[in-house]
Amino acid sequence: MISFSSRAALLYLICGVLPNIAHAADAGNGADGESKVGPAYNNAPELTVKEGVPKGVLHEFTMNSEDSKIYPGLKGPYKRKVCVYVPSQYVAGTAAPFIIAQDGLGYKGTLPPMLDNLIAEHRLPVMIAILINSGGGDGQGSERGLEYDTVSNRYANFVETEVLPKIALDYKLAFTKDPEGRATMGGSSGGAAAFTMAWFRPDLYHRVLTYSGTYVNQQSPSNKESPHGAWEYHEHFIANTDAKPLRIWLEVSENDNGSKKSEESYHNWVLANQRMAAVLKAKGYHYRYVFAEAAGHTDGKVTRQTLPEALVWLWKGYAVK
Repeated sequence: MISFSSRAALLYLICGVLPNIAHAADAGNGADGESKVGPAYNNAPELTVKEGVPKGVLHEFTMNSEDSKIYPGLKGPYKRKVCVYVPSQYVAGTAAPFIIAQDGLGYKGTLPPMLDNLIAEHRLPVMIAILINSGGGDGQGSERGLEYDTVSNRYANFVETEVLPKIALDYKLAFTKDPEGRATMGGSSGGAAAFTMAWFRPDLYHRVLTYSGTYVNQQSPSNKESPHGAWEYHEHFIANTDAKPLRIWLEVSENDNGSKKSEESYHNWVLANQRMAAVLKAKGYHYRYVFAEAAGHTDGKVTRQTLPEALVWLWKGYAVK
């Protein structure tokens, strides 16, 4: 059996992605490729609420499991919180671009002020953000695990048929049908869910942003079509499938989950994200891979520093008015 270090070296020789991203050349703010951040971190200036910048409106509501046909409750009834950010520049009736954030309420304090500033500075389009929480729990056997770690189109279909129509009706909003104007993001299993949405429904989403993406074998229940769960993306799926029209920004931290575990565990987040970057590069995808030194799993200090730049890169090529 090939050792971890030998496999990493082989990966570099084949795909050109350095096993230790800390030694890779900085790709630059607008470029594809690999870069590093840290070990010191500072909040991005776009996180500061600025005087004179129009502020978006936040709408919050709760979805009940008994109203869902797709996720009626793995272990009984549950409630799901959702927050919708609508920029002040939104014109009623306009089919707007948007971003879906998994574990969404966790971004309530960061994403809205950043969008306020970036939209006002014409660095991002006038876009809506839908911050969706999971059905609860964590890991295998939980509602969140079922939704986020299942490698299928189920979660994307849930958002498309049960979440977006409700928001459009209740708040008189319109969403673009153009996949170029649809993005999805998340951290950990929420990041895996974001990628899965675009992978299985590229007719709906072309832009993906993930922090500490759970591209490991976390799937439950098991699926014979993806026996290693989201590990299959970099192990088989991406390499063996024609490139899809996706643009992917991904980050992993030096001390991320499972960073000391062997490859055979299928639970090393650092290796998994390195492999994602390598295979995306090999297949010619637009991708950006960021390695965060001296940071941990879905580390808040990394998000607060890098998210504005990540969003601008993610929406590159989309018209900003």
